[in-house]
Amino acid sequence: MATAGRRGASSPRELTRMGDRISFVYLERCIVHREDNAITAEDADGIIHIPAATIGTLLLGPGTRVTHQAMAVLADCGAGVVWVGERGVRFYSGGRSLNRSSALVEAQAAKWANRRTRLEVAREMYRMRFPDENPDGLTRHELLGREGRRVKECYRAHAARVGVPWNGRIYTPGSFDSGDPVNQAITAAAQCMYGIAQTTIHALGCAPGLGFIHSGHELAFVLDIADLYKTEIAIPIAFDVAAESPEDVGPRTRRAIRDHVNEINLLRRCVNDIKHLLLPDAEGGDPTGDDYDRVTLQSDHGEVASGRNYAGHDFYEVEW
Repeated sequence: MATAGRRGASSPRELTRMGDRISFVYLERCIVHREDNAITAEDADGIIHIPAATIGTLLLGPGTRVTHQAMAVLADCGAGVVWVGERGVRFYSGGRSLNRSSALVEAQAAKWANRRTRLEVAREMYRMRFPDENPDGLTRHELLGREGRRVKECYRAHAARVGVPWNGRIYTPGSFDSGDPVNQAITAAAQCMYGIAQTTIHALGCAPGLGFIHSGHELAFVLDIADLYKTEIAIPIAFDVAAESPEDVGPRTRRAIRDHVNEINLLRRCVNDIKHLLLPDAEGGDPTGDDYDRVTLQSDHGEVASGRNYAGHDFYEVEW
């Protein structure tokens, strides 16, 4: 097998679009290595090959070891890597952005920096989560209050639907086992949604710390996006899994979330939702597409072409 240093990095045109990837793959108790442009997972039962460019997020559970070459190909393909376990999840690694354009992150920064547009995006997020309510004119405090009530109602409704006792959301950071089976399932479901959201945000080149509802944390925008699908996907599946059996709630919830999000192609929807929030009025095609590769310079009168020398009044072609 050739070394990683002898291979050139893949271009965005060669990679699977984020919306067409497997949402996440979970591995545990194995050694993750690389063979050509695939990663391999080896345990006592043998070796499986997984094309790296088809993965959205790789979740590494307890007992996994990963080689430098495996991490190199995952980063080259823009795949996210999250180390997970019974006591929580941390996003420890990420691949390069699949976008060549900075249009989305510039739009995100512009909307975030203005208090009026930041509130408009927050209202649109609420509208996407609860389409039967009109958030126009609501203050941030009113939005938070309504969201809290709707989420509580969602918990109670699904507890009644599946017939399990519900005493409220209880989660102690760093202590997964402290919750009852339903709370453990909700935590495991949330972990999966955070991994999907962060990988999508990273692949699109957005800033994970510039949130419109959450604030003050490096993953504020990740929490914003993951919450778009909380009441629709994460909470119902968590209650279904907990109602089936209190045993192995974490792994069973992850598998149920994995199967469902791949069935509905959540990654594609997540990509479209982020673009809708940040660039709802994009015209003249999609400026965030994988093949969009244009560099300009900023002047006092707008953008000008790069690759030119603007000294004096004459333009000179320059070598880059």
